Amino acid sequence: MSGSTDGGAALNTHRLSAQLPRSTPAVEPPAVAIPVVTTPVVATPLISAFAVVALAIAIAVGCSSNPSSQRGDNDEGLSSTAEVDRVIDGDTILVKSHGERETVRLVGINTPESVHPTKPVECYGKEASAHTSALLPRGTPVLLRRDVEPRDRYGRLLAYVFRASDSLFVNLELVADGYARAYRFPPNVALSSEFAQAQYRARDQGMGLWSKCPE
Repeated sequence: MSGSTDGGAALNTHRLSAQLPRSTPAVEPPAVAIPVVTTPVVATPLISAFAVVALAIAIAVGCSSNPSSQRGDNDEGLSSTAEVDRVIDGDTILVKSHGERETVRLVGINTPESVHPTKPVECYGKEASAHTSALLPRGTPVLLRRDVEPRDRYGRLLAYVFRASDSLFVNLELVADGYARAYRFPPNVALSSEFAQAQYRARDQGMGLWSKCPE
């Protein structure tokens, strides 16, 4: 399951983000795959660049001043810091935070299966896993930002993952480079439009799985 493409424009694309809501966790409806976007989307690189800088600052300030996020209590704090222990597959990682290990599912995306106990390895699954490992080698400091609902039914933390060294938005990077598909996880849909736009561009350019795997 679960690099960049065109210079400055791609860099801005990979830094997209938005202010996430603070609301009471809701009952999780079934995840629904995002249909492929069929109309072009006009990018706004300048706005995107400012947005990611603002979010990175907000996360950094929040993590240093919010006691709940410092405790490592991911269910209470909207953001927390951690260190990558290992990559499980393309969209799932194991992190260490305040002496504890936590399985993190990258929310809003879905990579082809590579280690599922009851499913075969899917097309581009190994490649997606290897790419995530390259983006997040062991020991990489990361910022974890959650949406509305903190965990899935398996107890995994659902998070938007940012590489601390450069604010790389890992979830979006995987979609933009064709290693993952956009995937809705209601009610965690704050960045669904960004993922859909990245998927449209990746598919249009035949990136990664879009050229290697028949639909």
